[in-house]
Amino acid sequence: MELHGKRILLIIAGGIAAYKSLDLIRRLRERGASVRPVMSRAAQEFITPLAVGALSASHVYTDLFSREDEQDVGHIRLARECDLVIVAPATADLMAKMAHGLADDLASAVLLATDRPVLVAPAMNPVMWNAAPTRRNSAVLKADGIHFIGPMKGEMAESGEAGTGRMAEPLEIVAAAVTLLSSQDKPLAGKRAIVTSGPTHEPIDPVRYIANRSSGKQGHAIAAALAKLGAEVTLISGPVTIADPAGVKTLHVETAQEMLSAVLSALPADIAVMVAAVADWRVTASAGQKIKKQPGEPPAPLLLAENPDILKTLGHHAQRPAFVVGFAAETQDIEANGRRKLDAKGADIIIANDVSPATGIMGGDRNRVTLIAKDGIAQWPDLGKDEVAMRLAETIAARFTSV
Repeated sequence: MELHGKRILLIIAGGIAAYKSLDLIRRLRERGASVRPVMSRAAQEFITPLAVGALSASHVYTDLFSREDEQDVGHIRLARECDLVIVAPATADLMAKMAHGLADDLASAVLLATDRPVLVAPAMNPVMWNAAPTRRNSAVLKADGIHFIGPMKGEMAESGEAGTGRMAEPLEIVAAAVTLLSSQDKPLAGKRAIVTSGPTHEPIDPVRYIANRSSGKQGHAIAAALAKLGAEVTLISGPVTIADPAGVKTLHVETAQEMLSAVLSALPADIAVMVAAVADWRVTASAGQKIKKQPGEPPAPLLLAENPDILKTLGHHAQRPAFVVGFAAETQDIEANGRRKLDAKGADIIIANDVSPATGIMGGDRNRVTLIAKDGIAQWPDLGKDEVAMRLAETIAARFTSV
């Protein structure tokens, strides 16, 4: 159970079970998570901010109206700058506030403001847990998408009564957090994606060919990013010198016609991202032997034929994937050309970029793209190609899951 790099916001409410939150902090940090604690006023009656801060190695947030913490709208930052919110213990009072949208202290304000997954670990007297208002509130929270771990059966520390109401043990909460984050991290699980990458080589003779200047770095990064989000990815790569991405099925081709055949063979799919810089033309008949120069004579003319338009073919295919993304490598009129391609190719999104030699994008490690969709245009800043890939994968996941 690993949580490396995950940011956990831990909200500690009042109750004797708050002592377990100290061990929970330790267990979360052991697994690589960073923990930022929020304590309710009641929680501070059971454990101290000093102890919580020492174990979490973080500032402890306690006051909604703190001049220091709220000068930059601290409760909003707390609500958003995390991967998961854990409420442990979650008292009947705090659950009631959550269910009814109250926000009169820091803990409840953060919970109302967050757009991150929330995991609550209730802890209260068995009679309180079984009381009709608490049952209604828990049902409302579950319907709102709040995740629960516990409460468990056992003896209550404060009263000696037995029944359902004990807070789950720290390791049980950690396991639930790992499961929840794993599912959140794989929004494209069960989806099939096709990605094309690199150039195509159209032979003139056994030595020479027509090609575009593409390293395959962006397409390979996109294939890896989609796989990271859970998609089953088939990458169809033209000739490149970079390694196949891990966790991706990679097919190697040379020509545009081979790439088209491989794309169609990979159908059906849910997502298609056509990144490859496919050569627009091929020689009608490539020579079987190297064409020799004849001193003093001009080169023989090359008769060219248009290559298949793979993006357009896929965008209008009977087995068209549900979401199709095309790339437009341009040197002028970036947005205008991208819009024309969006309409003509049958794509849902066109990623347009300026590949003029001065930009260094072709073969480089950075990219600056413009995302063109039917509902608008978004210009992304200069980013590493891995960052562009993950942004695009997350955009696809968001669009795909909202359909």
